[in-house]
Amino acid sequence: MVDVNEPCLGCAITRGEHRPVGGILARAPGLVLHGVAGPSPVPGWVVISSEQHARAWYELDDATSRELGAFAARVMRAQREVLGAEHAYAFAIGDVLRHCHLHLVPRFAGTPQRLWGRAVFDAPAADHLPAEALEAAARTLAAALSG
Repeated sequence: MVDVNEPCLGCAITRGEHRPVGGILARAPGLVLHGVAGPSPVPGWVVISSEQHARAWYELDDATSRELGAFAARVMRAQREVLGAEHAYAFAIGDVLRHCHLHLVPRFAGTPQRLWGRAVFDAPAADHLPAEALEAAARTLAAALSG
């Protein structure tokens, strides 16, 4: 198994040294929005990572911590408005990557119930979408957030 903490994948993404699906989609003070760094069964699954290397949300400075909530809400609204999601989940688990990040995962009307909630992380390879579909959703989100 690859260790995503040595070197830190979160730091590499925020510095532009690693490109997840969609690349960097938007920035907010102290934060970077990017596509999920792995396969996905749903389009528009994105991650907000802190530019500061911090273990979790509780280690962020106050300004970045406040910004994280506002930025997440803005992204989740865009997932609903431009991607057509009926709901969006936010997950800050931090058991694998020890760099503050928040997964924002849309759920669509056609999303099978087996992929609702936390179960989306355990989707089998057969449910993963092609990179082109993930890239297209990422571009759509990036365009909506740039306006």
